[in-house]
Amino acid sequence: MDGALDGAVELLDRSLAYTRVVLADVRPDLLHRPTPCSGWDLGQLLAHMEDALDAFTEAAAGRVAVDPVPPTTTRVEALREKACALLGAWTAARPANGPVRIGHLGLDAPLLVATAALEITVHGWDVAQATGRRSPVPDDLARGLLPLARHVIDPADRGPRFAGPRPLSAGARPDVQLLAWTGREPAHPTEPVRGNSGEATMRGGLAS
Repeated sequence: MDGALDGAVELLDRSLAYTRVVLADVRPDLLHRPTPCSGWDLGQLLAHMEDALDAFTEAAAGRVAVDPVPPTTTRVEALREKACALLGAWTAARPANGPVRIGHLGLDAPLLVATAALEITVHGWDVAQATGRRSPVPDDLARGLLPLARHVIDPADRGPRFAGPRPLSAGARPDVQLLAWTGREPAHPTEPVRGNSGEATMRGGLAS
């Protein structure tokens, strides 16, 4: 791998490590709990995450299909297995010359892998809110993802896929800054968590 892709894969590894921990709290009786993703319960969010892991793994071969995938029964063990497969695919990846094809679009491999790390981390945080763990995103991971989030989430994404950025207090921690930029607002444990207004899958464009 080149240096840029190597760095992106390292970021992906840390995002998966964080998300694997929060997935440990998922139980069948929690699947109907609301999440920060408006209109999605925990079961729907996990199904979306499973599809995204498949798509990002598929991208290691140079192309992501845009055809919708059939519904799947969401299992945490399946997510863990697919997370390992994703990391393994990109650790060994030797992408063909040119960008990874996503339908008619193209995306450089390092940016795609870093975007996968962003999606996995933010949705891992969403899962933690739904289960009640509320584990914060580690500061070093948030610092690595924040410039990327500011680069890939632009005004056109606000509304269809992300809520507007949340206000920040002076000296806000890196994880709070990251979540605020993605339209999420960490709340006091007794308060509801406000999240983004809509989500899109990787197969329909960059996943949020």
